[in-house]
Amino acid sequence: MHRKTRFTLMAVALTLVSGMASAGVLARDPYLQKVGPDTALVAFRLASSCSPEVRYGTGAVSEVARSETTGRNHAVVLTGLKPGTEYTYEVSACGTTTPPKRFTTAPEPGTRRVHFAAMGDFGTGGSDQRKVVARMLTNKPELFVALGDNAYPDGTEADFQNNLFTPMAPLLAEVPMFATPGNHEYVTNEGEPYLNNLFMPTNNPAGSERYFSFDWGHVHFVSIDSNCALGLSAPNRCTLAAQKAWLETDLATTKQPWKVVFFHHPAWSSGEHGSQLTMRRQFAPLLEKYGVDLVLTGHDHNYERSKPMKGDGIASSGGIPYLVVGGGGAALRPFAGGQPDWSVIRDSKAYGYLDVEVVEGVLNAKLVTVDNKVLDSFTLRKDLPPVEQPPPAAALTINVEGQRGVAPHKVLVRATTSSPDVPVRWDFGDGGTAEGHTAEHVYTKAGQFTVTATATFGAVTRTATAVVTVSEAPGGTPDGGTSPGTDGGTSPGTDGGTSPGTDGGTSPGADAGTSPGTDAGTGTQPGTDNPTPPPAIADKDEGSGGGGCSATSTATLLPAGGLLLSRLLRRRRASRQA
Repeated sequence: MHRKTRFTLMAVALTLVSGMASAGVLARDPYLQKVGPDTALVAFRLASSCSPEVRYGTGAVSEVARSETTGRNHAVVLTGLKPGTEYTYEVSACGTTTPPKRFTTAPEPGTRRVHFAAMGDFGTGGSDQRKVVARMLTNKPELFVALGDNAYPDGTEADFQNNLFTPMAPLLAEVPMFATPGNHEYVTNEGEPYLNNLFMPTNNPAGSERYFSFDWGHVHFVSIDSNCALGLSAPNRCTLAAQKAWLETDLATTKQPWKVVFFHHPAWSSGEHGSQLTMRRQFAPLLEKYGVDLVLTGHDHNYERSKPMKGDGIASSGGIPYLVVGGGGAALRPFAGGQPDWSVIRDSKAYGYLDVEVVEGVLNAKLVTVDNKVLDSFTLRKDLPPVEQPPPAAALTINVEGQRGVAPHKVLVRATTSSPDVPVRWDFGDGGTAEGHTAEHVYTKAGQFTVTATATFGAVTRTATAVVTVSEAPGGTPDGGTSPGTDGGTSPGTDGGTSPGTDGGTSPGADAGTSPGTDAGTGTQPGTDNPTPPPAIADKDEGSGGGGCSATSTATLLPAGGLLLSRLLRRRRASRQA
């Protein structure tokens, strides 16, 4: 089902549910989804129906993105963002604005520094879950990988609201979540509420959000739907064969050196549920073939890390460590038997999450408990090829003439590139765009706008930005324009021609003509197209006889005085000749 259709139907149903609306403007706080290098999705639910918008920017909230739908459920996409940049955002709806929140976009693909967190089995709404969330937010990762059982007990609409979005609101408003479905989400209509409430990537052939992949820096993440692999979904929704075929293509084509795979049912576990052999035997050969570095799972409510594994045993060399990180908030469960030889460490007494940093060719991971203790830590290493440096010719600078003015305000932009034939695209921050090394744009409304130039040097792109500030004209601005430096021509020396002696012709005897009814017109006489008064030319110290007379009056009387003097001289010459 199409995402927009699904949300429209859900909004109608939720309107009928009593007691859902909170006292504030939002019934569900904003949560971040599908954050990438240049885009982010901000989802939220309103307490009552209105047309909301998300205001955002780097520091000040200078940009606006409006929801394309009506009703209570909204998902607003922010575009044109800069990689690896912190943004501030707020939701404005129904006359109220939420407190500002901050998030950071994904870095440029290939960036060799990534910080992420992972845990599963947390969606209870209880105090232990809240403690883990608070600890994770203190160490604020760039992204959060959720390992399933995100909304106990049945993955219903109410379970998601009460046991995921409410207790985890502070985290989800600032850290984007990428989730895989657990068996508890599948209790209700094979995970349909999971799909309704979360926005995951859709890069498999079916366009499904049940399994997907994405890049964050130099790490390639893959989410597998283990419920589907175990036959818990209808064939028209997901099959093991289709998922495996997609996974092989995905792993074979990724260009990122680090690969992390996550799903719910563990391939290796000595906990209550134990190892899921279908997941091991169906997927481990592919994970080993394409050099997956780490596998993260949940399902068992404890923590356990395996030795590097290959096939059904411990690897003599290479191999993949498999982790169960199931202490996110659900009741912990003791291990039934002794610790097997493939298990490095296990614990069923501490709530916590896995904190992972990947810098260059080193992955450092640690299990952080709610009291900020490190229960386990390990390091993975690999040799990475040197970073490919972009060609030195990929350089871009821009110049903006008229960075401040009064609406309507025209700016002239110029791009300088190290290669003259490089295409340049402009985004003026108010919806306007242009192409070319030079361009003009008129801002019709007041505001602060970010001008972005993007130059494409083959496979390399460069961007440069500048800020244009446009003020509201006092009492409203005539169409001719009153801002200094615009083509409306009210500042001395501009093309509008109001300074004495310029081609615009305000001084007596100029070609343009200043007497009433002339075609050139400076906009000072009745009947001309431009009613804007002339500028203050009398305040220049040229013997104006002191202050008190307005500049407008002086500019208006000068042409009339010249005409009267001309007539008197002609009469005197005529009388002398007589």
